[in-house]
Order: sequence, then structure tokens, then C-alpha cells
Amino acid sequence: MKRALEYHKNHPDIYALLNQAILLPITADTQDTALTIFSTLNDRGLPLSDADIFKAKIYNQLEPEDKKAFIERWKDLDEQATDANESIQQLFYYNMFYYRALEQDTKTTTPGVRKYYAANKFERLYKPELIDTLFVILNLWKVVNKGEEIEDEAWTKNMKIKQTLDTLSSYPNEFWKYPVVIYYVCYRNEENFEARFALFLNKLLMELMTKYLMIPTINAVKPDILKLNSAIVASDVPTFEFKNIDLAQLEPYIQNPNRNAVRMLLKTLAYEQQDELLPAKWEIEHIFPQKWQTNYFPDESDATIKEKIEHIGNKIPFEKKLNIVAGNGYFGKKKKEYTASKIAITKAMGTSDVADWNMDSIMKRDIRVSDEIIKILNRWNNEYLNIQVEESEAEEPSEEDLARIEEFKKKGWI
Repeated sequence: MKRALEYHKNHPDIYALLNQAILLPITADTQDTALTIFSTLNDRGLPLSDADIFKAKIYNQLEPEDKKAFIERWKDLDEQATDANESIQQLFYYNMFYYRALEQDTKTTTPGVRKYYAANKFERLYKPELIDTLFVILNLWKVVNKGEEIEDEAWTKNMKIKQTLDTLSSYPNEFWKYPVVIYYVCYRNEENFEARFALFLNKLLMELMTKYLMIPTINAVKPDILKLNSAIVASDVPTFEFKNIDLAQLEPYIQNPNRNAVRMLLKTLAYEQQDELLPAKWEIEHIFPQKWQTNYFPDESDATIKEKIEHIGNKIPFEKKLNIVAGNGYFGKKKKEYTASKIAITKAMGTSDVADWNMDSIMKRDIRVSDEIIKILNRWNNEYLNIQVEESEAEEPSEEDLARIEEFKKKGWI
């Protein structure tokens, strides 16, 4: 007792709290009463989260016999979302873009989640399929965030799809997520989903990467993404209404990229040469070190060297542990650690016959890398365009089309 009193004297803030705070237990006879009390208390104190409000709203609209099952499903959803590094709040946000696509809403102003679901007396919140859709959306993020395989969904074992999703996850903002969610929710049960999904993801990555390389701003693709969202619900081979860019123009933007695009570029290169995902912990390795001896390049200015060091030709993905061992050593000393890497392009750098690495080496690799990236982007684009053409040719001609054909035949044009 004496020791407790001494502790309180030495910590007056705790002493004051214990002597001034009142603990008031409240026992509720039913779940309904508990939620009512919970809502009332929070209305007068800290605000509830959107998810808390949605839970209470949905619960109060249910028939008595359905309420227990709802609470159990909500708890399950919450636990699974947390395990997948997501939250129910975020799932509602993803679902909002899905609903907006169904409604053909392409406004660039994004409403708050609570305001969106509260519209028309919360009618969107009371859709009977809502919770099922949230579970579906969650399955996608189990694959993206945790690498899980979903039963009866073969695409979750497709390593190339996983690699593309991993590369998209390095995109500098979240706009890529919304069309991916919508595509998955709409077409996951289609027979040709796996093949179409792979093509769609590559095309999406190609469009986003090229735009960000040239215009590295957060909102550069927002209007195009919202249009794409709406196009997805109409077709599993939707039209991308992004501004056309001549890929040949990308060369300087790839060679000296915005720093936020480097991980996307390195993943794109790495996944061309391996069938495994990159390790969870990898870093951007500067082949020529960021710290160098001033007499190493007597004919180059520090500004020139600093600029060249940040070029893509001087960067490779590297496991964190090996990178720590390699440190800021020069190429000849680091080749041993490169050879130990499980990342194909990094291992190849270690086993190459290159003895030294200098500014000329960086410039030569700049060209090789930019050529490779442009080749990949062109391939992804052409593969998607080909499937669009096949889809178009497979469509039955309309009565109007048939009438035109007959007219052309009469005129001898066919």
C-alpha cells in the first residue's frame, strides 16, 4: 500500500485520473439496446467510424431472426479483412466505385463514403447482396496483399497475373485499384476470366505506367479511370479512353524516371525473367554507389555523376539482407552478393563478364532497359487490341449492318 501511494505521488497525472474518473457499467438486455446505447453515447462523444454507422443502420433494418447471423458475418468479415491488411471501411470504399460504375457515374469529384451511402435514405446500404459483394472484394485483396489462393478460382494460381498485380501495387496512388475491383466483381465467374483478366491487367498497367512516366501527378488519370470503370460493367474487353502516347517518346522518361516510378519499372523488368514474385523485402540497389570517391571520375562534375547515378540503368532490385552486406562497395566487390541473389536480373548482373561499372556502363544499360520496357509495353498493348478485334469480329451484325451490306452488294462494292 505504501509503495502504491508513493507511485501515485510521483505520477500526479495518474493519481488525478484514478480519483476523478468514474467507471459506469451499462448492461443491455438485447443487442438492439446495446447498439442504441452505443450510437447515442458516440453521437455525444468521439464520432463513430463510417463502418460503425453502416453496421448499426443495416442491423436496425433487419428482421429479428436475421440479426444474429448478420452480426456473425460482420465479425467474420472484419477479422478476415484485418488479416488481409484491409478494413471493412476500405471495402465499402472499393464497393462505392463498383456501385458508381453500375450507375455510370463518371464525375471526377469523389464523394465521402458516408455521404455516398447515406443518399436516398441509405438505399445503397440496404441492398441484399452488399455483404456478399464485400466478401468477394475481400477475396481479391487476399490474393494481392497476402498471396493467398482462393478455392475454385484458378486465376489465383496464375503467377503472371500475380506479378502484374504486384507491379500495379507499386503505382504511386490507388486509382489502379478501382477498375481491378470492378473487373473482378463483374467477371470472376466467367469461363474465360483468367485469360481476359491477365490481358486486362497488362493493358491497365501499360496505360498507367506510360501516363505516369510522362505526367507524374496524382490526378493525371483520374477522369480516364472513372470512364474505364463504367466501361468495364458493359464489357469484359472494355475500351480504354486514355490519351494515346507514342511509346517511342518514352525513352528519356524511362531512362531518367520520376523516383516514384522506379519500382514499377524494376518489377516490369524482373518479371520478364522469372516466374516467382520478388521477395517481400527488397530495395533499389544503385550499382554504382551513391557515395563515391571524388577522384574516381576526375573528368565528371559531381552534378553530372549524381544525375547519372539515379538513372534506371544504374538500378536493380536487390534483397535487403544482401544489400546491407554489399553496402556502398564498388561493382567488383558487390558482384559476389549479386550472384547470391534469387532475383534473376540481379543474379545475371553478378555473373556477367563486366569487370567495372562506370558512367558509360550506366548510359549503355539505360538504352537496353528503355528498349526492353518499350518492347514489353508494346506487346501488352497489341495483345489487348487483338482480343478487342476478335471480340468485335465475333459479334453478330445488326439489322442495320446487314442492310448496308446488301446495299454495298447492289452497288458492286462487295
